[in-house]
Amino acid sequence: MRDDTEDPNYLMANERMNLMNMAKLSIKGLIESALNLGRTLDSDYAPLQQFFVVMEHCLKHGLKAKKTFLGQNKSFWGPLELVEKLVPEAAEITASVKDLPGLKTPVGRGRAWLRLALMQKKLSEYMKALINKKELLSEFYEPNALMMEEEGAIIAGLLVGLNVIDANFCMKGEDLDSQVGVIDFSMYLKDGNSSKGSEGDGQITAILDQKNYVEELNRHLNATVNNLQAKVDALEKSNTKLTEELAVANNRIITLQEDMERVKEESSYILESNRKGPKPDRTSEGQALNEARKHLKEETQLRLDVEKELEIQISMRQEMELAMKMLEKDVCEKQDALVSLRQQLDDLRALKHELAFKLQSSDLGVKQKSELNSRLEEKTNQMAATIKQLEQRLRQAERGRQSAELDNRLFKQDFGDKINSLQLEVEELTRQRNQLELELKQERERRLQNNRSIPGKGSQKPEPKTDEKHKIQEENVKLKKPLEESHRLPSHPVNEQDQPLPSEKPQMCQLCQEDCSLTKNVCKNCRGTFCNACSTNELPLPSSIKPERVCNPCHEHLMKQYSSSPL
Repeated sequence: MRDDTEDPNYLMANERMNLMNMAKLSIKGLIESALNLGRTLDSDYAPLQQFFVVMEHCLKHGLKAKKTFLGQNKSFWGPLELVEKLVPEAAEITASVKDLPGLKTPVGRGRAWLRLALMQKKLSEYMKALINKKELLSEFYEPNALMMEEEGAIIAGLLVGLNVIDANFCMKGEDLDSQVGVIDFSMYLKDGNSSKGSEGDGQITAILDQKNYVEELNRHLNATVNNLQAKVDALEKSNTKLTEELAVANNRIITLQEDMERVKEESSYILESNRKGPKPDRTSEGQALNEARKHLKEETQLRLDVEKELEIQISMRQEMELAMKMLEKDVCEKQDALVSLRQQLDDLRALKHELAFKLQSSDLGVKQKSELNSRLEEKTNQMAATIKQLEQRLRQAERGRQSAELDNRLFKQDFGDKINSLQLEVEELTRQRNQLELELKQERERRLQNNRSIPGKGSQKPEPKTDEKHKIQEENVKLKKPLEESHRLPSHPVNEQDQPLPSEKPQMCQLCQEDCSLTKNVCKNCRGTFCNACSTNELPLPSSIKPERVCNPCHEHLMKQYSSSPL
């Protein structure tokens, strides 16, 4: 059963996905770094160089190989030349690229075209126009290449963001033909801020995709190196064969030259003999001469053929030497690329270990947070139970308050009239008492005056004074009885609006014993009368939901009671 990972379509799809991810990373990093840099970019800017390398890999993906004498040639310059047919504005870029004197290879022309299109801020437009013409691209690309699939359209859309970048390149002094197109993954992988949330997960996914791409690229490069080594071996064998054939041809040329010299000598000898001697058999000599001429003509033609073949062999040998040099250069570049990829793979492994350590630490943090959440949930449940108890106590207090209000209303209905009548009686008795005291005082003064006016009679008649004194005492006792009955009622009589009735005597504060007739306050807990300084606090009482004014001793007592009561 065949493994899916060895399927060419699967490998091409995987390469497309990896290249698209690399293009996203490269474009995003280039835009962010360019905006932070805040200046015009040049060819020495590292993120810009990596962007061109990534675009070169994207354009090379799935290119059809054109077979030549030197081997297979893959160049993305052919598709880029089509852009001037689709967008007339691109003709200027193509002409400029063709006029550059330092470019000798199609790869160099393609790299120059990409740089000029980015400078013109038309790269996205040109790529979209090229991708929309699949029928023209099919001549250059395989059906499952990146430029023929959806990933190419996505990359063309991402290129729109590069229009905010200003770039300036000098093409004349730059060697674009011999540049090594190797992606440097270190600037995309070593990110120290990838530690939290979904952003860290996305970066880990991108790193894994890059790792897979590096492995696929490594396998592809190994296969390419093996193919190139096989080609080098085949070329060496053909070179030895050609050298042997060249030696044989040289030997044959030498023998032919010797034959030609011999024929020339024979022909010159025959001509001299014909001139000097008689001509007995002219026909036979003519035939021999014709045969000699024919043989000379054939030898001359053979010599020309050999010379042509020798020239072809020489040109082939030169091409072989050039191909060998190019292959050696390509092999060196591939080896350098492999070294850099191995180093990047080591960096990836170190980053993987670091991410694994961070993952373990994050798992430990998650466990601690889960334990903290469980403790918080327990406390929340306890607080909920406490709140329920408080709500029950509040309902009970509300019911008690309602019952107290009902009792208060019933008490007012039953005893309101009696209190008013008793208060009136108390006031009347008080007036009578005052009047009697006044009359008693006047009587005393009158008697004192009489006693002073009649000397000698005071000692004889003391009994009437004592009798009058007893009478006054009896009247005082009679007056005190209704007052005591009135004092047995609530100490603070209230009217229908639950306000204390005004009293004739000035009321004193029960705490500081100062006059509080102007700023008196009634404590809602003990019903005592206090001044403002001794009743500044308010607390919710069982008989009321809203906070009520209480005196300072009641406030301290209630606070101790509330703090000691269980929740």
